[in-house]
Amino acid sequence: MKILIAVDSSAECTIAAREAAARPWPSGATARVITVVEPVFALNGEYAPDLEGALHRSAEHTVQCAAEYLQHAGLATSTAVLTGDPKHVIVKEAADMGADFIVIGAHSTRGVLQFLLGGVARAVARLAPCSVEIVRRVPDSKPLKILLATDGSPCSNAAMRSVAERPWPGGTEFRILSVVEPAVPLLHPPYFSPERMQELRGQDMQRAQQAVCIAEDILSGAGIESTSTIAVPAATPKELILNEAAEWGAELIVVGSHGRRGASRLLLGSVSESVALHAQCSVEIIRPSAR
Repeated sequence: MKILIAVDSSAECTIAAREAAARPWPSGATARVITVVEPVFALNGEYAPDLEGALHRSAEHTVQCAAEYLQHAGLATSTAVLTGDPKHVIVKEAADMGADFIVIGAHSTRGVLQFLLGGVARAVARLAPCSVEIVRRVPDSKPLKILLATDGSPCSNAAMRSVAERPWPGGTEFRILSVVEPAVPLLHPPYFSPERMQELRGQDMQRAQQAVCIAEDILSGAGIESTSTIAVPAATPKELILNEAAEWGAELIVVGSHGRRGASRLLLGSVSESVALHAQCSVEIIRPSAR
């Protein structure tokens, strides 16, 4: 597995490197730490190479410090300081190296080097050719509590397999959540007889139960025990996932990058992106590997 860690000079984004170092990865995993310096121009609009050179030297120190966390964790690690628009450079670097995962901090300082959620992190989550983790937690010795949101789609199942294929320390807790999404609109629905509405609700519940069963089978096949819950549509899927994560105390939410269009879906740009933007904990958006 190839992991790309994007950092900047802020303490929050150093947390991304610490989290990647603390996270269990398959044997043979390698890491690459990068930071991106944007071209610097003076107030009169002229290119300022001296200032940019100073920023490059500072950036070199940043990536070396971040790399030390990963090296101490036993990961073969390389570093690079790149120049350009961070969101495009990070996505391109991930594609060029064939990355399986991008790890990036949720927040940063404002300035020349910025990885602001809603800017760089959001763009990377949307455009990256691989899975992305947006990190918010400070690593500690407590076992992780991981909430796995699934709609039973191939992309959700790929997210379950991604979790199942990684080694997790003893004590890690897993909870599977599937939201019952109605087959017809809740507001101003077309007319159906009460019997037909009852039948549709039963089908919606059956889809959610099947999604949970598939996820449980994938995890149990890897020797992972989990609990599960099904949420009824008293709110939007995003709100139900975030509420469940907050109430359970999850440190990590895992979602697929997109799902089925229609009754059950975790579409990037809707549910998974909204969860990544608004969660209080770290979020993994898993894409099926194209390689």
